[in-house]
Amino acid sequence: MSKHHHHKEDGEAHLADPASAETSSGAESLEALEGKLAEKDKEIAELKDKYLRALADGENARKRIRQQSEESVRIQKEELIRDLLPIVDNLERAVGAARGAGSDGQIVQGVEMVLRSLHDFLKSQSVTPIQSVGQLFDPARHEAVDYVASSAHRPNTVVEESHRGYQIGERILRPARVTVAKGVDGERNNGESDSSDVENN
Repeated sequence: MSKHHHHKEDGEAHLADPASAETSSGAESLEALEGKLAEKDKEIAELKDKYLRALADGENARKRIRQQSEESVRIQKEELIRDLLPIVDNLERAVGAARGAGSDGQIVQGVEMVLRSLHDFLKSQSVTPIQSVGQLFDPARHEAVDYVASSAHRPNTVVEESHRGYQIGERILRPARVTVAKGVDGERNNGESDSSDVENN
């Protein structure tokens, strides 16, 4: 009786082992799957990050190319306009000389029409003359070619323009060549008499 009972317990123990092994194997498989999913999630996140970085780099490259292209167009445009300015100068001098000589023929009128067309073109490109005479000398906008003593003007004031300057927007295309007033002998820069001269008198 005891032997039979003992054999029965051994059989039950033997029957319980496969289920336990299957449970353990299933848990291990689940852990392996979760590990693989975590790895895939990490790979997807890395690929997404690389994709976003590639998009950003591409957009930055397009912006740089666009800015370089716009800058190149701007430089070429300004060079073209700068080359036109001497032509405008010559036509203005020719018209001025003809008017000064009392000439008012068709040739002069034709030159004036061409000159007006050039002025209109410059205006359409946001090109404007630099105001010089009566203004304080500005080395960014003016090029001093001469200095004259003058009691009628404050020192450092532009009194004459020999070559008109132009700007496009806020950028200087060509500085104006000007004559600048300086204080007469015995005057300081603010136009007041030198105290040493007053004492000597």
